[in-house]
Amino acid sequence: MSERRRISQGSTFEEQVGYSRAVVDGRWVFVAGTTGFDYSTMTISDDVVEQVDQALANIADALDRAGSSPDDVVRVTYLVPNPDDFESAWPSLRRFFATAKPAATMMVVGLQEPRMKIEIEVTALKPAQP
Repeated sequence: MSERRRISQGSTFEEQVGYSRAVVDGRWVFVAGTTGFDYSTMTISDDVVEQVDQALANIADALDRAGSSPDDVVRVTYLVPNPDDFESAWPSLRRFFATAKPAATMMVVGLQEPRMKIEIEVTALKPAQP
């Protein structure tokens, strides 16, 4: 039976809402919807590309702490309040997921705060150990 491990990045949202940035169960890594907040300062840029880059850095950190990497991502969901913002994010997303090329969905939704321009959720499957 696999052991479940929870990963926190110290976000005030994690504590207030009651969730983990990521949950590891066996080879599976589930990273919660992640926005462009810099959790060390709890600040967020007004620029969508900077938000995407920060969200991806937050995701990379969570994956690393889970013993995984962006190359292991099999599924990604993009949540955006303004679909016109999404295309400017493509270059950053293409670089981050260059190897994995995960299955992807983009949805237009309302996010928790008007400052949030994108939220990204990923699922990764770590390689089997020989």
